Amino acid sequence: MNAAYARLKTRFARHAALGEAAAMLHWDASAMMPPGGAAARAEQLATLAGLQHELLTAPEVAEDLAVATAEGEWDRANLALMRRAHARATALPTALVEAMARANSACETVWRRAKATSDFALVRPRLEEVVRLQREAAQGLGAALGMDPYDALMDGYQPGVTAAEVEPVFAAYEAFLRDALPRAEAAQARRPAPVPLRGPFPVAAQRALCRRLSERIGLDYGHARLDESLHPFCGGTPSDIRITTFYAEDRVEKSLLGVLHETGHALYERGLPREWARQPVGEAAGMAVHESQSLIVEMQACRSDAFLAFLGPELHAAFGGDPAPYAPENLARLWRRVERGLIRVDADELTYPAHVILRFRLERALIGGGLAVADLPGAWAEGLRDLLGIVPPDDAHGCLQDIHWHDGAFGYFPSYTLGAMAAAQLMRAARHDIPALDEELARGEMLPLIAWLRERVHAQGARLGFQDLLRHATGRPLDPRDFMEHLRQRYLE
Repeated sequence: MNAAYARLKTRFARHAALGEAAAMLHWDASAMMPPGGAAARAEQLATLAGLQHELLTAPEVAEDLAVATAEGEWDRANLALMRRAHARATALPTALVEAMARANSACETVWRRAKATSDFALVRPRLEEVVRLQREAAQGLGAALGMDPYDALMDGYQPGVTAAEVEPVFAAYEAFLRDALPRAEAAQARRPAPVPLRGPFPVAAQRALCRRLSERIGLDYGHARLDESLHPFCGGTPSDIRITTFYAEDRVEKSLLGVLHETGHALYERGLPREWARQPVGEAAGMAVHESQSLIVEMQACRSDAFLAFLGPELHAAFGGDPAPYAPENLARLWRRVERGLIRVDADELTYPAHVILRFRLERALIGGGLAVADLPGAWAEGLRDLLGIVPPDDAHGCLQDIHWHDGAFGYFPSYTLGAMAAAQLMRAARHDIPALDEELARGEMLPLIAWLRERVHAQGARLGFQDLLRHATGRPLDPRDFMEHLRQRYLE
């Protein structure tokens, strides 16, 4: 490598280390920090964001990028990603980056109280400030990158995917759902009603089960922690993974399925190419790819008939009582139940995309200026009625339910459904390549699937874009028909 590229690698490694520090502070804010630490935490995160921004926008970065050369596919991809990161960074002034970090942290703190009391008015002024700054950033990024402002925000979460590509995919799914949902409901009504799992499920026993199962499917707790938070998430760094869940003594599935989902994220982070750690090419390929990894574990594998045959006896051994509710066919009826629900994180996989479509449309309107924050609750209720025929009784079950916008994450939501579609496509390819996959899952063995994902997805880092990664793994770009066919087989047959 030439000297300019070597200097850039050193600079980007320092940038990544600052990002890792910020990630740990975010984890602590959600899992450990007392409420009184919020103001100081906002300033800490703003300072780190400013330092990261200054590292990428220093004049010598542009000078080095102008003369840097790299040999080999990975180094060339790394240099291209450096140029992309520099272009995004220089589109925004440091003062705006710091202001966004402060506003996001302050809004998130107030949101927690607003959600608990279903008081949108409480958080509205903070959210208005977040949206104002996001619009300013979107305009700056869009102008610098030659993109629509909302596309520029999306590009920060899943590079290379635009709203124009997402719109027809979501429209096709909406049409599919209008036919499939009533048919799934009718088919479900013809089956025996599921027998509920009878608690209480002691938190200590849940915690032990969650850890044991996440270890079984591949999570190394020498490099991971399991903690509690209001909203389950996976954070930390590839060598220090932090996953969280929350426990309810009457609903073991809340913690268990949440941990299995976050373990999918964690396994992706742990599987990234270590020789490219703290370099752009060694990072995840985007949030849609990340969601595909959590959903192939939770939805495609762990809610399959095969894995439920293994999981039922594990649950009964952990909690005792009548074994009948833990029969795999009953767990399937419980955990694959279709319902027009209000809460995204509780939604079944058939209706979940409707929740994402709603948020995609609303956040585009918020960033584009067509929707005022003050009108968000009403627009939310109207959109949900159009998609699922239901209306939230209050804002805690409506526009206050998610952390994302209150933390400044605009452009993120499409990744959830793109990830679900990619997961179905990846699972189809994995089944082709691993003929005995269901037999392995029935024994609780996830490692053959994880090994396949390690090679096809995790080890590729960010070397390939979303579509090229899917081509590498499955031979095709994103094909939503695999997801719809998966849903037909699981819910309509």
